[in-house]
Amino acid sequence: MPIEQRGVDTIPDEERTSGPRDLVSILLGSNLCLGVIIFGWLPVSFGLGLWPAVTSVVAGTVVGTLLTAPLALVSLRTGTNLSTSSGAQFGVRGRLIGSVVGLLLSLGYTALTLWIGGDVIVGTLARLFGTSTDAPAVVVVYTLLAACTVFAAVYGYRLLLRLSRVLAVAMTVLLLLGLLAYSGDFTTAPPADTPYLLGGFWPTWLLSAVAAGLSGPIAFITLLGDYTRYISPRRHSSRTVLRATCLGLFLGLLIPQLFGTFTALAAGAATDYAGPLVDAAPAWYLLPLVLAASAGSVGNAGLMLYSMGLDLDAILPRATRARATLVVAAVATAFVFLGHFLWDARSAMTSFVLLLTALGTPWAVITLIGYVRCAGTYDAEALQVYNRRAKGGVYWFRAGWNLAATVSWTLGAAVGLAAVSTPLYEGPLLALTGGVDCSFVLSGAAGGLAYAALTLRGATAPAPDPSVASPEPARGRAST
Repeated sequence: MPIEQRGVDTIPDEERTSGPRDLVSILLGSNLCLGVIIFGWLPVSFGLGLWPAVTSVVAGTVVGTLLTAPLALVSLRTGTNLSTSSGAQFGVRGRLIGSVVGLLLSLGYTALTLWIGGDVIVGTLARLFGTSTDAPAVVVVYTLLAACTVFAAVYGYRLLLRLSRVLAVAMTVLLLLGLLAYSGDFTTAPPADTPYLLGGFWPTWLLSAVAAGLSGPIAFITLLGDYTRYISPRRHSSRTVLRATCLGLFLGLLIPQLFGTFTALAAGAATDYAGPLVDAAPAWYLLPLVLAASAGSVGNAGLMLYSMGLDLDAILPRATRARATLVVAAVATAFVFLGHFLWDARSAMTSFVLLLTALGTPWAVITLIGYVRCAGTYDAEALQVYNRRAKGGVYWFRAGWNLAATVSWTLGAAVGLAAVSTPLYEGPLLALTGGVDCSFVLSGAAGGLAYAALTLRGATAPAPDPSVASPEPARGRAST
């Protein structure tokens, strides 16, 4: 199987051979991993018992899926990734906002996946063989996981799709065995001496709904197009692709998160998840736990790293996808070491997902408004102007930036950051919301309403520019 040759250029229809089932396989198989499972631990670490944890995760996942899934239709129409597609709203240079947001999202989730997977592998190997758990052992395990992830990501979409198909079955079996393994210690109450993180039930429940439930689908706001750009709109309807996206996101995120809640309660995991998970595992489940931690981490982090490579490729058109992937892999690995040796897991995770949700939600809302307005009709060639180092086109706006969309996103992101409540930072607007984190709602509403108002009379509608000149072939740049 050859290495994928395409970066963010438009995928020709003859190469768009995937279908809705492949989309479900990717969203299900890649998410059945510890990097997603650990989000089910967050509600328990916040002080919630079984049913409050489950209801908050389910509610957040449903809301996030309904917001995020329609973004899959954008790349179905454009044949390129979502960050590049957002040039239709933000301008061919303004779409760099989406690339940066996507890069940060993927960077954080890649590091998190390798971080928790590596910690579980180190702890499990210590129980199995008495190996060391000190810094050198951690470095070796992290490095091996990162190397396997880089290999999968550099090879590209086809290898990741095959891996996801295998993981969808294998990880389901491993998780079912895990239910049996931890069932003897299961309890519905949170660990002792674990008070509500925000002091009261409903503020903590809402924090859980956003940080554990909503954050899962939001992580895919720039990723979905990486997969749907390989689906042909001539052979598969938008309705079918949307249903597949909703199903894949809902099951792919909810199943591992609920497994995380179950095991966190069984293991009494309060301030840490990896250590108690390994300690509470019966001896017969240690080997399956190593397999789940290693294979699942490579599958999930591989897809995230693949998306990071595309986003950096979009930011730096002269770079190739493979080279961009290697660069972001090095950065992600550095964050893994920082996470293990310097940061508190719960505080780092919660702060990261809440802050990135505040930045990403208004971008997603603006992109979806644009999709509805243009009825899914895009000029695929004009979207590639920046990648060809050219100027002009129907999405050129002003020097490649749509000021209305850029200002609207900036306003939404600022409102979201001012309304966020994390263990490391609290925004000034919390005094107006009773201390409840409403950053997701406020950022999306502020960004969307501002964009709708600024473009109400079509003042920002671009005029075709016949002066477009591309120094590269009309089809676009193919990168390795």
